[in-house]
Amino acid sequence: MSDLSISTREDRGVTIVDPAGKIALGETSQKLHSELKGLVEEGNKNILINLSSVKMIDSSGLGTLVAGYTTVERAGGQLKLTNLSDKASELMTITKLYTVFDVFDDENAAVNSFSNASEAAV
Repeated sequence: MSDLSISTREDRGVTIVDPAGKIALGETSQKLHSELKGLVEEGNKNILINLSSVKMIDSSGLGTLVAGYTTVERAGGQLKLTNLSDKASELMTITKLYTVFDVFDDENAAVNSFSNASEAAV
């Protein structure tokens, strides 16, 4: 049994990924990366990862987010993050990953930030 469950939903042309549990070295990191790769292969270009239910993330989990970001960018899409825990924010600051990711406190603002999200709703 994995310590990570992942659900996805759609909002105005943005695919929102809701991982719950922990993203750490091993199975949970692989599960998240597989999910992101699958979304890209299905043609999802705008992906927002909502980390509000993630209890713990380690450096491997951060590596998975970076790998996911690279996968999405290569496909011509955007990957953004919202609702980071204090610990995740701290890790992002220490590792300077804030310079890589667009990070939002508010999911609605994050969805609105995608360039074609508003056009997709028309």
